[in-house]
Amino acid sequence: MRRLRTTITLAAAAAATSLVLTACAPTAVDGSGGDAGGDGSAEPTTLSLVGFAVPKAGNDAAQELWAETEDGQGVTWETSYGPSGDQSRAVADGLEADYVHFSLEGDVTRLVDAGIVAEDWNAGEHQGIVSQSVVVLVVREGNPKNIRTWEDIVQPGIEIVTPNPGSSGSARWNILAGWGSVIANGGTEEDATEFLRKFFTNAVALPGGGRDATTAFTAGTGDVLISYENEAILARQNGETFDYVVPDQTLLIENPAAVTVDADPRAQSYLDFVLTPEGQAAFASKGFRPLTGDLDVEVEGANDPSDPFPAVPTLLTIADDFGGWPAANEKFFGDEGIVTKVQTETGKQ
Repeated sequence: MRRLRTTITLAAAAAATSLVLTACAPTAVDGSGGDAGGDGSAEPTTLSLVGFAVPKAGNDAAQELWAETEDGQGVTWETSYGPSGDQSRAVADGLEADYVHFSLEGDVTRLVDAGIVAEDWNAGEHQGIVSQSVVVLVVREGNPKNIRTWEDIVQPGIEIVTPNPGSSGSARWNILAGWGSVIANGGTEEDATEFLRKFFTNAVALPGGGRDATTAFTAGTGDVLISYENEAILARQNGETFDYVVPDQTLLIENPAAVTVDADPRAQSYLDFVLTPEGQAAFASKGFRPLTGDLDVEVEGANDPSDPFPAVPTLLTIADDFGGWPAANEKFFGDEGIVTKVQTETGKQ
């Protein structure tokens, strides 16, 4: 397959990476403000995007490129970003959305159950996934605690920052990556549960979402932040000086997106664009691993910008290693779930 070399300059998107927790005023993503008429320009349209905080920079970058296409001309965006579960529940309760981009499959299926998203939302080639990453260990510059593995972070005295699984999809990916590393190394489920006890014992901050966890760490809390690879790369693009480690055993993070049943048709056009090589290259420029394997993108902020997404020796997936999200949620995060019980035992709800 031909490799696509893509060079992207997205200064405007890079400057717009601050978290938006509530719907903001519409902001044009193209310079024309195109009017409908005989000149062929597109009719002005406002689209509402509701998502979890982490992919905001990727969406900003993709929207900037999409604005240069015929379908993207004249589009402005109203956006709301925050913890994935909270955002999904807000849409279910009436928050307007044409396009949703969440951390977990279950946050989309909640909207399917509510009649807001069509049942076949994940019928395409990528099964509804538009962005992906892996779980990494973010450490202080120079890695003074010499953290290299999952086992290193549960040693006595190591302070962990991770979002709270009660509100954050990011947290669930993080925790399952740690659990899965124990199993991948030949441990039993009892061993993995003991790992979780040590993990939560060492947790010194459990913010509401992935972006809040990054903020807490960069403000000086903790020795290690459990995070997405793309979050670490984006923070370094924005001037942070910490290091990050991709463990030999980690979990592939797959984030879904969907249009709502009452969405403006151009929301589907944007979703289609995100899945093109150009759209995926825009996300890759902000640290997301592209869904298509034929992209060759140099990424500022990565450990090796020319080879930003190294292969992981043991890359776990929710489908293959945890039986899919419905089974994983029940086993780990339900009222009687393993993580729920461990959080209660350790006083880290």
